[in-house]
Amino acid sequence: MQDEIRALLDKDEIRDLRIRYSHLLDGNRIDALDRVFAADAVVEVTVGRMEGLEAIKAGLKDAYTLFDRNGRGHYPFMHPIANHLIELTGPDSATGSCYLIDFETASKSDPNPLLLLGLYADEYRRIDGAWRITQTRLDVVWPTSEAPPESNSQA
Repeated sequence: MQDEIRALLDKDEIRDLRIRYSHLLDGNRIDALDRVFAADAVVEVTVGRMEGLEAIKAGLKDAYTLFDRNGRGHYPFMHPIANHLIELTGPDSATGSCYLIDFETASKSDPNPLLLLGLYADEYRRIDGAWRITQTRLDVVWPTSEAPPESNSQA
């Protein structure tokens, strides 16, 4: 019974990483991303590949500048996630995937807020007792449908 409870707690902590990331990203709290990513994390998203926590923070700060076209001082997007599937692969490692529904809240003339649909593919590791994302890749599946086949391999 203890193993099952530990697995549930681990999955909940891992799931919280994705939720925390969305809130920190959308709230322009990039400096707090050490609560989400490992120091040596690798992130592959639409703005490029970033290796290491400091590069991730710098890349996302640059994205803020790039996308804040109206000069409002905040990121004009919301990043809700859904259907988070997590597989514990060891006592301190896991993989997971979840859907991204990306909304643009400002800076475009189209009144439809839907910007893209994507699939995050993640690797996680427990470091000093806390789960962190060690690698993540965002595959955009709409408006393009060019996600690699392995993106859907966990189901």
